[in-house]
Amino acid sequence: MKGTFQRKYLGIPYALYLLVFVILPLIVIVYYAFTDASGRPGIGNFISFFTDPNTLGTLVYSLVLAFVTTCVCLLIAYPAAYFLAQSRIRSKSAILMLMVMPMWINFTLRITALKEILTVVEGNLAFHPFMNSVIGMTYDFLPFMILPIYNQISRIDKSLIEAAADLGADPRQAFLRVLLPLSMPGVVSGISMVFLPAMTNYVVLDMLYNSTYIMGSLIGSYFSAYDWHGGSMISLILLVIICLFTLVAGNDENEGTARGGSVL
Repeated sequence: MKGTFQRKYLGIPYALYLLVFVILPLIVIVYYAFTDASGRPGIGNFISFFTDPNTLGTLVYSLVLAFVTTCVCLLIAYPAAYFLAQSRIRSKSAILMLMVMPMWINFTLRITALKEILTVVEGNLAFHPFMNSVIGMTYDFLPFMILPIYNQISRIDKSLIEAAADLGADPRQAFLRVLLPLSMPGVVSGISMVFLPAMTNYVVLDMLYNSTYIMGSLIGSYFSAYDWHGGSMISLILLVIICLFTLVAGNDENEGTARGGSVL
């Protein structure tokens, strides 16, 4: 009992960290979000946001940009992770390191190099704001999609694929009925790691000379203008969206795991 009681003190630093850097800032954001400039409580900030075509358009644009970026990352990452995990190459770790190596380089240098490449590409691709944003986001977040999918696929027991083949499944059926459901936790994890940051990572857009606003840049513009009420309101809306997305993704991951566990 005495040892158990002493171990409880190890959680005090973590509790203090949550209190100072998570709970208290969240209380401040909630306070400013539900008050106006004179300090009177109300939901006027939220009404203004959802009735203003500009701010509402920014939210829709952010969701579309994050969705397209996530789809592009998934289309590239899943085949790469699948063939790498299923191959018999001895240097898998080296190849995986090459995929992750760009993340070791400074973010500013990577986006600046990408900008230089886009400026020399002929045609309209290098000058289309939306395409520039998708390319930049994909380049930045692709490793976060590859790693969880690769880790999940490499943990799948290959005897399950062999058992499906023994039961008469062709390679396509074995992939759709066995491998894909078992790999869904990695897919959901990768989607969460790409979709949520892509809604707010306005630095990529700024460095590619894209003037289009997304949620992150909109929040920054409010706080830069010392409008804590508007910035806190949008931050709270984004927090709710992230919580809902995480809740849905968590449920899908559990369902995918359950489906994978009962395939054979």
